[in-house]
Amino acid sequence: MNKIESFKIDHTRLKRGIYVSRRDKIGSENITTFDLRVKEPNNEPALDPAAAHTLEHIGATFLRNHAEYGDNIIYFGPMGCLTGFYLLLNGRYDSKDALGLIKELFKFAAEFEGEVPGASAVECGNYALMDLPLAKEEAAKYYAEVLDGIAEDNLNYPE
Repeated sequence: MNKIESFKIDHTRLKRGIYVSRRDKIGSENITTFDLRVKEPNNEPALDPAAAHTLEHIGATFLRNHAEYGDNIIYFGPMGCLTGFYLLLNGRYDSKDALGLIKELFKFAAEFEGEVPGASAVECGNYALMDLPLAKEEAAKYYAEVLDGIAEDNLNYPE
């Protein structure tokens, strides 16, 4: 089998940030996949599954209800390696184009209060796998340490 593009990125040089993972053309539509790298691969512990699941619920709900981008959200969810999330947007974007939206998302998640959206047995296949305090902590850390004052090398994959 051919190696997929995401496996061609040198994860030993990858920092936390926002990266364009791929751009696809489907019919007349452009789809941009963002790599929201919350953890530095292989150098810090991965996201706790319950925190990642909670952030997925909060994030997907926030994004699909966003006044400007809501209609362009295709998908938001955790990476299998649990070092971040994938965000798919309808349209052709660069990392800088999505920075405002991603900052809004993680600030919202860091400050979230109340019931996690969709966290019931009726709405979710593993509703008990939730940790709101840890999700808020991870969101706040990513916002403060990466998004707020993000550098160029956190917006483009290493060469």
